[in-house]
Amino acid sequence: MSTIIQDDSLVLFQGDSITDAGRSREDDSVLGTGYAAMAAAWFSALCPEKRVTFINRGISGNRVKDLKARWKEDCLDLDPSWVSILIGINDTWRRYDSNDPTSTEDYENACRNILKQITTHLDARIIICEPFVLPVPDDRVQWRLDLDPKIDAARRLAREFEAIYVPLDGIFASAATQREPAFWAADGVHPSPAGHALIAQSWLRAVKAM
Repeated sequence: MSTIIQDDSLVLFQGDSITDAGRSREDDSVLGTGYAAMAAAWFSALCPEKRVTFINRGISGNRVKDLKARWKEDCLDLDPSWVSILIGINDTWRRYDSNDPTSTEDYENACRNILKQITTHLDARIIICEPFVLPVPDDRVQWRLDLDPKIDAARRLAREFEAIYVPLDGIFASAATQREPAFWAADGVHPSPAGHALIAQSWLRAVKAM
């Protein structure tokens, strides 16, 4: 199987609860029950000769400022070959449930800071996964006012840092024409098993392993 991930690479998944998905804090081989575990398992089955190692450092509830605060310990010190990041929905969510917004400028600047740390301190490729929301329940529709500019920022950063980009918001929007949005994420944010599998498939295609 041809893939752009090199032999003996260390792949780091980073993000919030969507990435965390119940991963172990004590055993790096336990990646949780979400897309990170699915992508790692499928990659390892498809490309066993690559001997790639996967680590999950997602933490439920994180915003980009939280990622920035723990970046040395949970990224740089691990010296990964690949860094995959999915972050942003909590930066939108806290505006609506806690009146604690993150401006698009602050989101973009914090993301740029962690990406610069990668390019400065590591010899690693970057994968940026697009934050997403589905329109269930109905109040999620208004979240687009906050999230869409952050998605635009993620796309700008992908160009700036020559990152591989996984356009998840569009992928979920397309999937929601085949089955109702709640099938993919009952609360519009946290994927169902099928939703996690959709992310994993999209990730694997992005690294040309599927």
